[in-house]
Amino acid sequence: MAQIPADDQQLVDRLRDPATVREAFAEMISRYSEPLYWQIRRMVQSHHDADDLLQNTFMKAWMSIENFRGDARLSTWLYKIAVNEAITFLARERRRQGLSLDDEASALAATIEADTDIDGDSLAVELRKAIATLPEKQRLVFNMKYFDDMKYEDISNILGTSVGALKASYHLAVKKIENFFKGKL
Repeated sequence: MAQIPADDQQLVDRLRDPATVREAFAEMISRYSEPLYWQIRRMVQSHHDADDLLQNTFMKAWMSIENFRGDARLSTWLYKIAVNEAITFLARERRRQGLSLDDEASALAATIEADTDIDGDSLAVELRKAIATLPEKQRLVFNMKYFDDMKYEDISNILGTSVGALKASYHLAVKKIENFFKGKL
């Protein structure tokens, strides 16, 4: 079983206690909202959609906190919920819009172009576009490793993929992003 940080364990204990659950849940939201928001946002690109999915993530966590076994860190469990929410949303959007996986990259690039909620220089916008061209799994792995500096073991727990496969996905993602920028020169 994974070693759970003491502050996480105290929070989980408070989440399981009916007398402290509301206060503990508010603390959990305060602690994890920002990193979860940015993980979701990097997947779906839209602030509005990311906000909705973040709310859905916390609602699912609230509804199933008693099922949290403590085998992994609380943050890992929350990331897993958030990633699954974003993947489900993207699949639903692909079906709704009749998009193939290839078309999804174009749609994400268009969303990035139209995004007025994030200030960024042109290089940052181009990086977001490059990441949007990656297959979904590579995009997830790249975002978690590059932006969140997650350990492969944590990503493995979230995505249910071996560490070796994650390292390969990250390496391929980096190469594709490099090639994207080489094509821009």
